[in-house]
Parts: sequence; C-alpha cells; structure tokens
Amino acid sequence: MPDDTAQQNGDLSPAAMSRERFVARFGSIFEHSPWIAERAYDTGFGPAENTASGLHAAMVRVFREAREDERLAVLRAHPDLAGKLAAAKRLTAESTGEQASAGLDALTDAERARFTALNNAYTARFGFPFILAVKGRNKQEILENFEARVDNDRDTEFATACAQVERIAGLRLADILPD
Repeated sequence: MPDDTAQQNGDLSPAAMSRERFVARFGSIFEHSPWIAERAYDTGFGPAENTASGLHAAMVRVFREAREDERLAVLRAHPDLAGKLAAAKRLTAESTGEQASAGLDALTDAERARFTALNNAYTARFGFPFILAVKGRNKQEILENFEARVDNDRDTEFATACAQVERIAGLRLADILPD
C-alpha cells in the first residue's frame, strides 16, 4: 500500500506510488497497454519493485500470464519500424526515440522501400508487426534481423516478438529507474 507521506515528500519509487500515479508513469512501458501496469500494481509491491529489474520482473510476469489474445494485442499495439506512423510523426515518445537512435528516422528512399516491403510481408504473414528492440542497433542490423525472421513459423515468431516486447520494456524501465 502506498505511503501518502512518501508521495507528499516526492518519493517516486513504484512501491510508494498510488495506483493512478503508477499507471500514469509506467502504463506506456508495454506499448499502449496500461493494463499490464494496472495488473502488476494490483499484485502489490515491495522494495524489490523499486528497481528497474524488479519492476520489469513484475510486469513481465503479468505479460506472460496474460491470455494469448491479450499478448497479441500488445504485439499489435507496436508500430511498424520506419513505417507510416513514424513518417507521420505519430509514434509514442518512447518509440520515436528508440527508432531515431537506430537511424530509422533518416532512411534513404531505397531503405524506406525495403522496410515498407518487409513490414507488409511480415504483417501479412503473422498478423502483427515486426518487433525488435532497436536500441543499440543500426539500420543494417535491423534489416538483417527482419530478413532472417520473416521466414519463421508463426509460433516461433510469436514467441520471439513477445521476448522482444519484454526486452523493450526492460530498456524503457532502465531509462527511468535505478537498478
């Protein structure tokens, strides 16, 4: 249960936050899926969840215990890499920064055409967008991953995409909380 005194004194640790404040702060860690933060909060937090790794473990547990259709909805909430939403500047702040860090905001026409073709083929094959934690990667590495994964079977790719979602969440939390 959050401590009102701690909140009044500016304690922003997850265990000290109200549910509303926690969801406002961490609801976007899993792309457009605040229900993960809500369910994680409802399980109760202690000092271990005040670190990036501790909170990540709690949120990943919720994600993994979710029904397959709920996890699929999380996958579908992710934008295409270097896709239409990026071109229209309609990505979340987190996705914008992540894609820019990999140079996906500065593609040549040929690179953009390749990403578009791969995005279309991948989504048609699997029913969700290609997901890769792009932080620390460059355009070439991303394209190589894309080309290697587009031929996977759906079960393999669903599991891989879920693992990448978890990795993205961990990287986002590491930018917010100490470990």
